[in-house]
This record gives sequence, C-alpha cells and structure tokens, in this order.
Amino acid sequence: MDTDFVLALMQIIAIDVLLGGDNAIVIALASRNLPEHQRNKAIFIGTGLAIFIRIILTILVVYLLKIPFLYVAGGALLTYIAFQLIVHEENDNNIKPGMTLFSAIRTIVVADIAMGLDNVLAVAGASKGSVHLVIMGLIISVPIIIWGSKAILLLMEHFPLLIYFGAGILAYTAGEMLTSEKELQPFFHKNPNLEAGLTTLVVTGVILAGLLSNYIHSRKPKR
Repeated sequence: MDTDFVLALMQIIAIDVLLGGDNAIVIALASRNLPEHQRNKAIFIGTGLAIFIRIILTILVVYLLKIPFLYVAGGALLTYIAFQLIVHEENDNNIKPGMTLFSAIRTIVVADIAMGLDNVLAVAGASKGSVHLVIMGLIISVPIIIWGSKAILLLMEHFPLLIYFGAGILAYTAGEMLTSEKELQPFFHKNPNLEAGLTTLVVTGVILAGLLSNYIHSRKPKR
C-alpha cells in the first residue's frame, strides 16, 4: 500500500469512528426492550443491514461526485456539517425502542440512514473515488464503533477538544473536496498556493466560527 492510500484509509476510519457515536446510541435505544437473546440478534442484523445500505449509498455518492461542480456543493455542505458538529446542542432523544425483533431492526436501519448523511458524504469525499477504500474503512471501523462506542462517547464528554479534532478532520475533507473539483483544476494549477491555503482556511474558519458561536451562546442568559 502506498502512503496516500494508507493516509486516506486512516482518514476514513477516523471519520467513521468520530461520527459513529450517535449510531451506537440508536442501536442501544432501539434494542433495549428486547429479551437478551433477541437483543444481540437485533444489534448484529440491524447493524449489518445498516452497514450494507451505507456502503451502497456511499458508493452512489462517490459516483455522483463525478458530476461537474458536485465536489464544490459537497465540500460546502461538509463544511456546514463540520461547523454543526462543534455547535450542536443535545436534544432529547426520541428514538422509540422496538418491542419485537423486526421493529428493533427496522428502527436501527431507518435511523442509521437518516443520521448517516454526514458520514456518507465525508467518507465519499475522503475516498477520492476509491470504492475499495470505502469498503475497507467501514469493515475496519464498524467493530470499533460497536464495541468501543461508549468509550468514544465518554472520551468526547470528558475531553471536548476531541470534538474539535473531529470537526477539523471533516473540515479538512471539505477543503480537499473543494480543491479536487476538476472544473477548478486549471485555476488551482495557476495558483498552487491558493490550493493549499483554501484547505487551511476552511479548517481554521470552521474551528474559529465554532468557538465564537459557542462563546456567544455561553454568554446568553439562561432561561
């Protein structure tokens, strides 16, 4: 494996793990009312189906990104998602637990699809068009998400800087998507410094905007 492939794979795994905490919560909530022997089935079947659907959706996005200027649109959307990761306020979780094995599996799959836009878009951008990278990244990261999700969530609660680190990875991926747009390549070839600077600007801008937003929110009087 060459260095670029390994770095891209590590980037995908980091994205999957950092964005996988919410999905782990969904799995736990959806299966919590089932008997023990059915709970494990719901987790493995539901997660397996969700992974399969996510691979298909990510591959579709990889091919869709070949359409002119969709990298720009994807990069802009991912920049917003990275910002939201920093300023996101926790809401009451309204995931209803399944009372049967089928309903729990359905809840896991539907919720994963609904919540997986950020993950799909980020992984598609980081893969640089490689389907193998998408599949390998998910295969490696999913066991980490399932078995280590609680630890990841606890670490994020105790070390908020990890959230900024995750947002930085997303912002970096967004910057790479913007500079990878084929329609803009002639412009970046003429201005190589701008190509490197744009990614730095996106990362710095997202983190500073997130810090400023959180500061302003903290200064508001509590109701």
